[in-house]
Amino acid sequence: MSQEIIERPLNVAVLTVSDTRTMETDKGGNKVQELLEAANHNVVVRKIVIDDYDEIRKAIIPWCNDEDVDVVISTGGTGIAMRDVTIEAVNSLFEKSIPGFGEIFRYLSFTEDIGTKAIASRAEAGVNSNTLIFSIPGSVGAVTLGMSKLIIPEMPHLVREINK
Repeated sequence: MSQEIIERPLNVAVLTVSDTRTMETDKGGNKVQELLEAANHNVVVRKIVIDDYDEIRKAIIPWCNDEDVDVVISTGGTGIAMRDVTIEAVNSLFEKSIPGFGEIFRYLSFTEDIGTKAIASRAEAGVNSNTLIFSIPGSVGAVTLGMSKLIIPEMPHLVREINK
């Protein structure tokens, strides 16, 4: 099978999940946008919602139903604290999960960033309505690692696979 990838810039929606961040203080979301734009992809919408299951779903569902959005990237709420519900909300939307993303993200976090603290990361990826969804921690280190090592290199290929 051919390893062709989509060569056009992808349209990405960026969601930050946080009870405290604003657009000005959202270092993780700003880093996602910076890295996407540096890779010639388009951030078509960006939003911040509180750590709330329904609010997260309400933000993501319309993006998955928008044919102009190829990828959704959420940051924050992926840990094990009581308020961390991003993974529960996002997993409820997956028609297909991509477990290798979380597995490799945690491995890279362990070897290149935070050591054994990586066991508490619940980063995930999956698909809803032909939209690729990634959920990563909100720290700048985690965003930089996930975006540069996994998301940006693989999202064109994954979007092509979803849409073939």
